Amino acid sequence: MSPKQQRGAVTAERVLDAALDLYASEGEAGVTVSALTRASGVSTGSLYHHFGNLHGVISALALRWLGRLLGELATALTSHQDARSGIEAVVRAYLEFVRTRPAAARLLHSPFADQEGTARAAEIRDNQEARLTPIEQWLDGHRKAGELADLPTPVIEALVLGPVIGMARRWLTLGDVDLEEAARVLPDRIWRSVGP
Repeated sequence: MSPKQQRGAVTAERVLDAALDLYASEGEAGVTVSALTRASGVSTGSLYHHFGNLHGVISALALRWLGRLLGELATALTSHQDARSGIEAVVRAYLEFVRTRPAAARLLHSPFADQEGTARAAEIRDNQEARLTPIEQWLDGHRKAGELADLPTPVIEALVLGPVIGMARRWLTLGDVDLEEAARVLPDRIWRSVGP
């Protein structure tokens, strides 16, 4: 990477770091061009150069954190040899991500992220392929070995992540659930739905 490219990468990281801080303190409405330039120290021209517009900043921020979440889930899953331990580890890893990174989790579970996911599903999938492929291979191997229910991968993903996402959204919006208790209860309940 050339020195100019390195400076560009550092600038983009500063903008994204500032955007998450603003999102955490002010919500999506607080992430404005003027607030971003003030918080990051990056010029308006540089912001537009790197991201195109404000939507591009939020989109890049969501992709950054989606990649980190998927990386943690892939590590949790693939570090276990048996299917049950892997599935249970994914549930706990997801809830831990939400608990320890609430601003990023709030963004990933926001209407903006939902709209982006719907509008750009194939592009996002391609962008995250390196993180998704090991998950799919792990699931496929355990399904073929008879250690998981004989269901298509998208169905297994929905059965595993659906309840976790529901719990995360409730905690992020209402705060009336205990994520530590959920991390104790959900793994076994979810395993029962995808086990052989």
